[in-house]
Amino acid sequence: MNLGRLRPRWPDEQLVEALVPTPLPVASLEPVPLPTLPAPAARTGDGVLFDVGLPDAAGRVTARALLRALGWAPGLTLHVDVVTSAILITLAAEGAHVVGTREELPLPAAARHLCGIATGEPALLAALPRQNRIVVHPSNTIAAVLADLHARILGEPS
Repeated sequence: MNLGRLRPRWPDEQLVEALVPTPLPVASLEPVPLPTLPAPAARTGDGVLFDVGLPDAAGRVTARALLRALGWAPGLTLHVDVVTSAILITLAAEGAHVVGTREELPLPAAARHLCGIATGEPALLAALPRQNRIVVHPSNTIAAVLADLHARILGEPS
């Protein structure tokens, strides 16, 4: 062992060769190649934007991000309809409803009742920019769709 490269810390200190460990050889490390990631799954969203809203007692649901993404400003007139247990909101020059000043969407009582959307319960809002529409889904529909999906993932009969 070469004690010449080790220096005592104190002037009267002496190194004892038997107590100084021999340095281990250092192997040269070669980089390990990164694993190949699988190709990303095909996106089926087709540019659909999502948000979750809680309808208030008056049936309004705030949807700032979705409205801004579609370019819908407060005061814009809308047509609201129920289609297959969901609320479909489209632009309409002669619409009976308007985008609220606080960037909220109106969900009329009759439409909420037909779809099973209750005050304070979450609803999934899906903006379809290519069609310039918003679809509002009740939480019970989303829960049923996810229950079916989870059953398939877990291999359970539906």
